[in-house]
Amino acid sequence: METPLITNDTIVFGLLAICLGLIFYTSGIRKGFWKRFYTWVPAILLCYMLPAVLASLGIVSDEHSNLYFMASRYLLPAALVLMTLSIDLKAIARLGSKALIMFLTGSAGIIIGGPIAILIVSVFSPETVGGNDFDAIWRGLSTIAGSWIGGGANQAAMFEIFQFNPDRYGEMILVDVVCANIWMAILLLGVGRNREIDRWLKADASSIEALKKKVTAFSDSITRVPVLRDYMIMGALAFGAVGLAHFAGDGLSEYLAESFESVKDPKSFLSFLGGKFFWMVVIATLAGIGLSFTRAKNYEGAGASKLGGVFIYILVATIGMKMDLSRILENPGLILLGLIWISIHAGLLVAVAKLIRAPFFFLAVGSQANVGGAASAPVVAAEFHASLSSVGVLLAVLGYVVGTGGALLCAYLMEVASNL
Repeated sequence: METPLITNDTIVFGLLAICLGLIFYTSGIRKGFWKRFYTWVPAILLCYMLPAVLASLGIVSDEHSNLYFMASRYLLPAALVLMTLSIDLKAIARLGSKALIMFLTGSAGIIIGGPIAILIVSVFSPETVGGNDFDAIWRGLSTIAGSWIGGGANQAAMFEIFQFNPDRYGEMILVDVVCANIWMAILLLGVGRNREIDRWLKADASSIEALKKKVTAFSDSITRVPVLRDYMIMGALAFGAVGLAHFAGDGLSEYLAESFESVKDPKSFLSFLGGKFFWMVVIATLAGIGLSFTRAKNYEGAGASKLGGVFIYILVATIGMKMDLSRILENPGLILLGLIWISIHAGLLVAVAKLIRAPFFFLAVGSQANVGGAASAPVVAAEFHASLSSVGVLLAVLGYVVGTGGALLCAYLMEVASNL
């Protein structure tokens, strides 16, 4: 890739901050053009798209920046702590089984969607899904399955297992990012009309509303004007937990990989236990949940989840930098395959949601817990209501657990489909 106009991360970070500031400033204008504009275009979608436009114009580039690594390793775990600080596990448990059913449906949609998409595309473009040995397209698609069921760690595991040609790996990254972001955009558009969608699904969202009211009531009861002391203590809790998550996560992943062959073997269903990122997310989440049983949960009244939201939106902007819109038509056949694949995932989710009358919230968050992982599921959940972000966090952790096994199954089915 050509060197972008700006390679200094300090300047790039400043540009992203300006983009986020402009979006939130204009979205707060409740009259005229901006009111009509944000009625149709979710603010969070622009938080992805404006950095994508900057990347597409060659102004910035994810490939020449370490901002995503910084945001995903430092800010994401801090946000997970702050967003779970006031979690109400009993109230979440009362949401029932539909959240879990929709999550598993999302996983199933990815597993069966890959081979079906290959069969469909092979009818009119067999060369798109062909290839021999390590150039076989199904090998590359296995990395997308890992990303869409678990996340980056699972994606890396699939790349190592099936040894897809590294020179063509960028094509798979492109399909992953483009198709996942298009689907997320559709979900975000639906958030603003979730009541109408729930009526069409004949869904009972009373348990979600009850959770929102309970958490909001708690937040209102402890709300206060934060002072510097509050921010310093919240910073200590969040980034202290980040340090713990990295220290314990690195040590635990290395210990398990050295002690158990099933963890060390990338083909094993337990290989995810050797992932440092997995343990970082899990330990940060557990730290937040643990703090929710102490007086630390009262820092929600000083804006803990809002501070976590700041970190998440910075992460969102760095994810947007990964999407170069000018490259969408580089390999239209593979992009089409990816769109068919994600459409099967979406269609199955809609069908099951209609069948069990699950609210759109469960559909959207169940999907993103698979496709987006810990970076996206809390964001989408929070778009429904800030109090719901913890549901996205918990489901995203589950996504990492089932990711490797689900992606392996999907890969073997895609190999069969490619040889028919």
